[in-house]
Amino acid sequence: MAQEEDIKYFVRVSNTDLDGTKPVHIALTGIRGVGMHTAQIIATLAKVNEKEIMGRLKDDDVDRIREIVDTYTRQVPAWMMNRPKDVYTGEARHLFGTDITTAKDEDINLLRKIRCYRGIRHETGQKVRGQRTKSTGRTGLTVGVRKKKD
Repeated sequence: MAQEEDIKYFVRVSNTDLDGTKPVHIALTGIRGVGMHTAQIIATLAKVNEKEIMGRLKDDDVDRIREIVDTYTRQVPAWMMNRPKDVYTGEARHLFGTDITTAKDEDINLLRKIRCYRGIRHETGQKVRGQRTKSTGRTGLTVGVRKKKD
């Protein structure tokens, strides 16, 4: 029973509360921008057993994980990042948390601004990636459909 009590149910990493009851490689996927592969790499670089329960890690292990997340861009090659060539700076970056949402919105605004096909589709609220639109993706009021009265 003593082991159950010393578990931390929330571990704070990169402005995100992670579930302390899950293994490290699963809990790290709670951060936006971290998938299974990235989580395993972070655990390996931090020299932490990825199968260990996140809430049972010592404070120095959690600090190493935080440090690896902060310096992830400098420690892995460009092909392992979620933004291998930034549109504005041209450098390789890996975005975490709310930075992903901000970057996505900036990208869509750039598409709208240069008036490309995808940007116009985003503006008008239509499908962007070549899906069929004749019968699916309809929004608004239903027209011409009536239920029979009994």
